[in-house]
Amino acid sequence: MTTDSDVNKRIMLINGPNLNLLGSREPEIYGTDTLDEIVDSARSQAEELGLTLQHFQSNSEAEIVDVIAQSRGNSGGLIVNAGAFSHYSWAIHDALAAFSGPIIELHLSNPGAREEFRHSSVITPVATAVISGLKARGYLLAVRAIAPLMAS
Repeated sequence: MTTDSDVNKRIMLINGPNLNLLGSREPEIYGTDTLDEIVDSARSQAEELGLTLQHFQSNSEAEIVDVIAQSRGNSGGLIVNAGAFSHYSWAIHDALAAFSGPIIELHLSNPGAREEFRHSSVITPVATAVISGLKARGYLLAVRAIAPLMAS
């Protein structure tokens, strides 16, 4: 049986399309850390704070929507780097809107400093906060930022 205190100690980290290519994909924009390295660091940060971090990555919008839905009642907070889906996926927006805990929208790069289509996010209106432009360090900051939000 899962208790509320268990749920409030669980973070679901969701990474979207092409983030599985980190480390080799446009390192001048996204950095040289691989997704596995980033997730390991974020998981260690969570453990230092007495939290558990679960991770999911998919290039499929439908799979991401499913994981968000499954996180309801199972995770106290979500950290979401939806990649390109951030700019047009109303399905992810709607799934996130149905999640009752804090949501950190995360971007490795600064979308506002990039191509015009990246300047708008459909996730931002349902996010508690946005962290962008800090490459892999953004994941560590997201874990630190969400921890006290999950406790309240």
